[in-house]
Amino acid sequence: MSNSNALSTLLAAMTDAAHVAGADALTFFRSGQLTQARVDTKHGGSPVTEADLRVDVYLRERLGALVPEAGWLSEETADTSARLEKSAVFIVDPIDGTRAFVGGDPRWAVSIAYVVDGVPVLGVLHLPALQETFVAQAGRGATLNGVAAAVSARPTLDGGRFAGPKSLIDPMSGHLAKDGLNITREPKIPSLAYRFACVASGVLEAAVASTNAQDWDIAAADVILREAGGAVTNLQGQMPTYNLPDTSHGVLLAAPTRFQDQLNAALGHGRESVSGRVG
Repeated sequence: MSNSNALSTLLAAMTDAAHVAGADALTFFRSGQLTQARVDTKHGGSPVTEADLRVDVYLRERLGALVPEAGWLSEETADTSARLEKSAVFIVDPIDGTRAFVGGDPRWAVSIAYVVDGVPVLGVLHLPALQETFVAQAGRGATLNGVAAAVSARPTLDGGRFAGPKSLIDPMSGHLAKDGLNITREPKIPSLAYRFACVASGVLEAAVASTNAQDWDIAAADVILREAGGAVTNLQGQMPTYNLPDTSHGVLLAAPTRFQDQLNAALGHGRESVSGRVG
């Protein structure tokens, strides 16, 4: 599926699916309280709820019917090599920010990306508890609740708002301060996809993810940020490739494109000051 109008039709259906899935998950969510959903623990210690699994099943059926030939990669579905044979694949996180969902924090999202030849071309990030929906199509821009989304217009990084692990942001901040650029580290945003989307909406100037982010954490936010005037890159300034055998990524930076080189340098130097090397 490469026709632009066909992709637009698919994006509309993906957006509707995210809203339906989000409404279902919302029935289990309790703001400021523990969820009413059953909570289990996955291998590795991370939580999974019955809401995650219900959303996963629904989206796989709904999206699979839309593009039967597409592959499937989801945090809550056992991965197989079948997706590697597909040029197009849906990459989904049924609930990005499950810990937030469990604990009553509204910053969790249904994340859906449609990836072609390793590049996200459609993305939907729906936050039911916040009533925010980010949508993007490659070459056609990004929106937040139907209004065009754009990265921060701040002319320099001085006074910028950053989000990410303290272990990465603080050394990065120290390196920038040497150039007279003072930044603020914002409180933790539990959904990585939403953290990156906040750069796309201009709420943040930059966001960082530590190593081992997975395809499903970032694919939808990637195209949303790109279409809003930013990019997700590694320390070498390279954009991620998706639907590879290994779905994990190293340290990632989300920022307006005009700041990418400067911030990647600061992030790399900041990590060197802590660890003695860039890994």
